Amino acid sequence: MSKLRWGIISTALIATGKVIPPMQRGRYTQVDAIASRDLARAQAVAKDLGIPKAYGSYGAMLADPDIDAVYNPLPNHLHVPLTIQAAEAGKHVLCEKPIARTAAEAEPLLAVRDRTGVRIQEAFMVRTHPQWLKVREIVSSGRIGPLRAIQGFFSYFNDDPQNIRNMADIGGGGLLDIGCYPITTSRFVTGREPRRVVALVDRDPSLGIDRLGSAILDYDGVQASFVYSTQLCPYQRMHFAGTLGRVEVHIPFNAPNDRPCLVFVDMSGGVHGQDIERIEIPSCDQYGVAGDAFSQAILENTPQPIPLEDAMLNMRVIDACFRSAETGEWHTP
Repeated sequence: MSKLRWGIISTALIATGKVIPPMQRGRYTQVDAIASRDLARAQAVAKDLGIPKAYGSYGAMLADPDIDAVYNPLPNHLHVPLTIQAAEAGKHVLCEKPIARTAAEAEPLLAVRDRTGVRIQEAFMVRTHPQWLKVREIVSSGRIGPLRAIQGFFSYFNDDPQNIRNMADIGGGGLLDIGCYPITTSRFVTGREPRRVVALVDRDPSLGIDRLGSAILDYDGVQASFVYSTQLCPYQRMHFAGTLGRVEVHIPFNAPNDRPCLVFVDMSGGVHGQDIERIEIPSCDQYGVAGDAFSQAILENTPQPIPLEDAMLNMRVIDACFRSAETGEWHTP
């Protein structure tokens, strides 16, 4: 088998607009089916995107013996139950982030993976993007000196009560949606786990979701801090500062697929930004890269890019941030 045969659970916009097209062009991926609770909707999307098969239920697609793996972009509260259902049906699963709403909720995934032998991976597309591999390479090389500080910012504006990101009871809110990105990328670049975290959260009085938050992650010698918000002007950036220089990731999370990504390395030693090295990362689609990397690991029986255990560790940091916001104290993941 040269390509993994994929089925897509739901017709969510992230699937139809961002994930499916690059997976259809992938070296190791082909999209053979899509499922929705509305058969007519599934058929319409399948026709529009050129997908061979459409199903009117998730279970019907999971019963298809010609589907090897599924992508699960359902709302957060359905990540675990549908991933378990897919694994029990013998399908590998690429599950949209966050893998669950809490680490405790995600625990059964480890057992079902071990019992069924399938691969399960959290779909943090940034972790396989070439620009993040480059950032980790620069930092780990020692070029900017010992890493001491990480700063991040990620925001957008959305106060629509009908949007699933604003529904607290199904896992909406900023930390689970976007605050998780500075957490996973700081863990990825340092190759370490924070020993304690402290966080501050502001909740929307009518929606109940965390709309603004900030956190400090103590990596025992490296301090990582970030701000996230779902009700601020759109902006994102990540900085990594060492004793000799710094690295700046221009568009760290919503990396464009139609032009190069930019990474800046500042070794100038001054505040005026003279002689900053501009590194262009060739254009690619991070969703396609992520799908190919996961599929290749399955096809070639090699380690997957992001182990399920990593998703568990990320959830524990998120949990600790929420606990800290409630108590006002440092908490251990």
